[in-house]
Amino acid sequence: MHTKSSIASICKFIGALALLATACLPATAQTAFYTADAAQIADGSAGSLIHNAKQDEAPFGGSKYLVLYRSVGLKGEPIAVSGMVFVPPGTMPDGGWPIVAWAHPTSGLVPKCAPSLAAAGTSQVQGLEALLKQGYVVTATDYPGLGTAGPHPFLIGESEGRAVLDSIRAARQLIGGKTPSAALWGHSQGGQAVLFASEMAAKYAPDIRLAGVGAAAPATNLALLMDDDIDTAGGRNLLGMSLYSWGKIYDAPIDQVVVPAALQTIDNLANVCLESIFDIPARYLAGQALMKGFLSVPDITDVEPWKSLMEENSAGILPTRLPVFLAQGTADDTVPEDVTARYMSRLCDAGSKVTMDLMLGVGHLDTAKNSAGEFVQWLVDLDAGKPTTNNCP
Repeated sequence: MHTKSSIASICKFIGALALLATACLPATAQTAFYTADAAQIADGSAGSLIHNAKQDEAPFGGSKYLVLYRSVGLKGEPIAVSGMVFVPPGTMPDGGWPIVAWAHPTSGLVPKCAPSLAAAGTSQVQGLEALLKQGYVVTATDYPGLGTAGPHPFLIGESEGRAVLDSIRAARQLIGGKTPSAALWGHSQGGQAVLFASEMAAKYAPDIRLAGVGAAAPATNLALLMDDDIDTAGGRNLLGMSLYSWGKIYDAPIDQVVVPAALQTIDNLANVCLESIFDIPARYLAGQALMKGFLSVPDITDVEPWKSLMEENSAGILPTRLPVFLAQGTADDTVPEDVTARYMSRLCDAGSKVTMDLMLGVGHLDTAKNSAGEFVQWLVDLDAGKPTTNNCP
């Protein structure tokens, strides 16, 4: 049994785990809601609902639904994706409710790690109360392979981006009304997800009119992030998860870059979520084990196919018409300030209008939570046609 002080110290370690911002609470049991047969999945377009279930919970006076909706896999195949949809209280206005699609930070790699299954799933949606009070419908995708059958395509931008955009379509069908606009909002892994969704929206989802995108401590340049984090236990957790997922998804040879003794540790790591206090010791021990022995190559960011996969899944330039909100903490040692600053410079050089919320002394875990109020006000101003700050030079 752990004392309160030992649990607190291990939770601090979890705070250092890359791309993590979930609560130390248990997940609920998985149910048949998350399954559908091939015929059901194929019987509809991307973003259409397979089924939904209204929950007894009424967050901030609104309604909460579990949804299972259709999306597109990396090979173009129809897949099912689960998630949550939150509807504001009151009657939908004549022009319809605008939608915000939330993209969550890392929760794990296997189906049981879906945020919609977590006891703290609702509280993990940063800015939810303020968004509902402002009259926004909020979606929260689980991503493919979380909730539904795995493996989860971890840090694979195209997969995440499709799931985010299709969650908007699913919400639009659920509420049965018009959608004047939609916006994207994500943290860490979710920051990567919304940036990819923004980049691909015009081609993949031309029926969605995006008003803006907000990303808190986003995973942008994966090679830089992996290189920065490789000397920490949390960073090795992240890289181990990436290697495991990419080995499954891309058939990349993980055994050629990882020492044999670490392979079992990575397999064990892949089956542990980041949502339960009972998962924390396993994460901690795995990180310590990987510090003793991990890679068999001096620089994974320079070895194929891993080098190309990191480049392929690093965020690119966005359509310049789309306003961008970035949030970054100066005390973030998971997504360092300079990595986000470099990405912002690329956007600015391309002609994007970028609002940066730079938070002194804030670490990775609190970036989205601490910037949610600023994001919501930025979005409300955008939708009202008011000017927003442009922090580009």
